[in-house]
Amino acid sequence: MHETIIHCWEDLQNAIFDGVWDSRVMRYRANYVYRGMSRADWGLMPSLNRVCAHDLSLERHLLRSLRKYGYADLKSDASIWQILVIGQQFGLPTRLLDWTYSPLVAAHFATEDQSQYDCDGVIYCADVEGMNSRLPPVFREKLLEEKSNVFTMEMMEYAARSLDSLKGLEVRSRPFALFFEPASVVDRIANQYALFSVVSDVSVSMDSLEEAEESLRRIVIPAENKLEIRDKLDYINISERMIYPGLEGICKWITRRYSDLGPRYNGPRGEKRPD
Repeated sequence: MHETIIHCWEDLQNAIFDGVWDSRVMRYRANYVYRGMSRADWGLMPSLNRVCAHDLSLERHLLRSLRKYGYADLKSDASIWQILVIGQQFGLPTRLLDWTYSPLVAAHFATEDQSQYDCDGVIYCADVEGMNSRLPPVFREKLLEEKSNVFTMEMMEYAARSLDSLKGLEVRSRPFALFFEPASVVDRIANQYALFSVVSDVSVSMDSLEEAEESLRRIVIPAENKLEIRDKLDYINISERMIYPGLEGICKWITRRYSDLGPRYNGPRGEKRPD
C-alpha cells in the first residue's frame, strides 16, 4: 500500500489534493473517500472484529438485541443496513467502517484524541472506482444503471437484503468490499459527510483484500506534527463543534481548546520539545 508521510500543514494539503484534477470536466474531482485514525499502526478493522474477535457469530445477537431494546427509536421497517448504521453511530460493535468524502474531516479524526498525541496518526484514502472494479456483477450493474460509484440504501436493499445474501454473492468465495451512503438519521452523519464500507466476509478486513494494494493509500501524520494540523483545522471550522452537533461536541471542543497541549508537544515556533 502506497504511503506518504507529511511534516506540515502544506504537506497535508499537497497529499490530499494530489491527482484530484479531472481534465474531463476541468474541475477538481476525486473518486477517493477517507478515514482518519489516531494511530498509524491500526489497520482497517471494524469494531465488531475488535470486540467479538473470539466469536464473530455474536453479530446476530448484537443486532437482535438492538432491534429488541431499541425498538422505540428504530423504524419498524428499517433495513438491516440502516440498523447497522444507527448502531455504528451510537457505539454498537458492527462490521462497518466509517469513511468521509472530506479529507479534512478525516484529518480531524486522526488528530482529535489527546491521549494518542504521542503516536503517529493516519488517513486512509480509498479509490472507490478501484474497489468497485472487483464487485460481483449484480453490484457493478446496479452502479452502472444508477451512474453512481457509491450505493444508496435503496440500492443496497435491491442487491442484498441481508448479511447472508451479501456473503452469498461472492464469486468463487472471493470477499469484496463496497461503500454505501446512509440516510442522515442523525445530524452528525450529514456534518461528517459520512459514508460506510462493508466487507462481504465479516472475518476479512478491507486492507487484506487483493484490490487493497492498488486502491488504498495512507497519509501518515507524525506525532510531532499532530498539534499543528489539529490547531489549523480549528481555524477552518473542522472541529468537534461541527463533527458532533450539540452540547457533546461543544464540550469536547472546549476541553481540548483549553488543554495544556502546547508546552507538552510544541517548542518555540512549533518545534517539538526534545525528550
